[in-house]
Amino acid sequence: MTTIPIYQADAFTNKLFGGNPAAICPLDTWLPDEVMQKIAIENNLAETAFFVKNDAGYKLRWFTPEYEIDLCGHATLASAHILFTQLGYKEDEIHFDTVKAGTLTVKRDGDKYTMDFPSRPPIHIDPPVGLVEALGEKQPLEVLRSRDYFLVYESESDIRDISPDFFALSKMDTVGVIVTAPGDHADFVSRFFAPGAGIPEDPVTGSAHCNLIPYWAEKLGKTNLHAYQLSSREGELWCEQKGDRVLMSGEAVTYLKGEIFV
Repeated sequence: MTTIPIYQADAFTNKLFGGNPAAICPLDTWLPDEVMQKIAIENNLAETAFFVKNDAGYKLRWFTPEYEIDLCGHATLASAHILFTQLGYKEDEIHFDTVKAGTLTVKRDGDKYTMDFPSRPPIHIDPPVGLVEALGEKQPLEVLRSRDYFLVYESESDIRDISPDFFALSKMDTVGVIVTAPGDHADFVSRFFAPGAGIPEDPVTGSAHCNLIPYWAEKLGKTNLHAYQLSSREGELWCEQKGDRVLMSGEAVTYLKGEIFV
């Protein structure tokens, strides 16, 4: 039997039970993929992150309850938070090496963490059959796509009122679906649905902001942006468009630490 430490942290919030919860498992060496997937299923959170030390920092991987994913923001922030606050990491910056998203950097500044991620601007498309209908009667102003489908609506109230058909959305050929609009008290607001990945609605989605930041930076003509994700737990992000990169800042709080017996 192997004993593995596990932590859980709420990311993109300064309040427990807010933001987006992620499980974090520091490892000495990688477990078999099927074991990491089973741990993610058992945790039943949007993401479980696993990392292993290397010369430059850490290798990092993320698993939803359904499969390993290419990029995850909140579990990266949560991993950095655990390294800084629980595991004695002394530097101000952590480099995470990932297979599909390259090197991701997280800097600590007081209680805030700033992540340096790739910018993934969405492009306009003709919506696939059933996509708009799965999100309700309100018609979007634009439909775009990057990794995920990306629908723009007129107002924050439109985003709050969306009640998705999760079964229909689970049949789409993307990881998830982003809906967004100008915010009443922020530059923009969003929600993120990924039922095909086992996540009906994700509370706060860093990877979605790799699309949202370049879109709204161009639309609003500004590079520094303030954002809210309007899930029931709600998350707050401070964002910056920086060339082919985006910066996302947020806070995190630790919920638990324990051990897994595998």
